[in-house]
Amino acid sequence: MAKTLFEIRSMARSHTRTALNVLVAVMRNTKATPPARIAAANAILDRGWGKATQPIENGDDGALELIHRIERVIVHPENSDS
Repeated sequence: MAKTLFEIRSMARSHTRTALNVLVAVMRNTKATPPARIAAANAILDRGWGKATQPIENGDDGALELIHRIERVIVHPENSDS
């Protein structure tokens, strides 16, 4: 019988302490590769503090302008041509 999403989450969460201990062990292991240590450290920080926000830059592709246009269409559809 297929597990429900709730059961799967519950099972996964029951291993949180063990998983965190493994991440800490990898992070502290000087014989582990630097990418493995960095990945473990990032995973620990993400779970403890949340992912860092990513700034949006208005590069050559005009991503910021596109976001503003979408916002105008959604929030103020009567002014979407501006």
